Amino acid sequence: MCTVTYIPTREGCIITSNRDEKITRERALPPTEYFIEGKKIIFPKDPKAGGTWVAHSETKIVVLLNGAQEKHLPKPFYRKSRGLVVLELISAENSLQYWQSLDLTDIEPFTIIMFENNKLMQLQWNEVEKSEEEKDENQFHIWSSSTLYSKEIREQRKVWFTNFIQENNNPTPEEILYFHQFTEAENKEFGLQINRNAILKTISITQCKVTHDKIEMIYLDLFE
Repeated sequence: MCTVTYIPTREGCIITSNRDEKITRERALPPTEYFIEGKKIIFPKDPKAGGTWVAHSETKIVVLLNGAQEKHLPKPFYRKSRGLVVLELISAENSLQYWQSLDLTDIEPFTIIMFENNKLMQLQWNEVEKSEEEKDENQFHIWSSSTLYSKEIREQRKVWFTNFIQENNNPTPEEILYFHQFTEAENKEFGLQINRNAILKTISITQCKVTHDKIEMIYLDLFE
């Protein structure tokens, strides 16, 4: 929920997400099939709120990042977890239409990356207004959470990603996972896998691989 990459492939695309969290947070349940609104949804579950940061159905993928355009000041209380919004979107018949009518009052700012019907969308809520932007599904993209990474660091991570793509023009899923796990490995503050004073760490990496009409999920639990 804090670093996401999108890589187009000949067969579809690969979306990979790093989850950075406080180690005091309860360990997530591994990806499991659930039925929501009559649809089969696969996702790792946050046992605290029951939501998730990444989920896929048979036709779409929804990934969450904390924060919108810039870092915000958290409030002591929010009426609903952002992870539950992910489940609402993934199970909606028309996710974009559902988003446009969704009331997000008193929900913490977030960014959603959604892939459906070969269309890549960025959806954001900044506590004041919603925005939606269609991204080029034929280009490479990286997002880093504004709550953990300054604008300068986010730009630096884009440089690392660009260098990776230049060196691996058609990267395999394994190469992408390696990028997410080991890029700038000595940089525990801003590398792809962080460990800030053994308090805030990258605790999992989730990858969704789209090949034609099939979506497969790989989950690396790094929680120690």
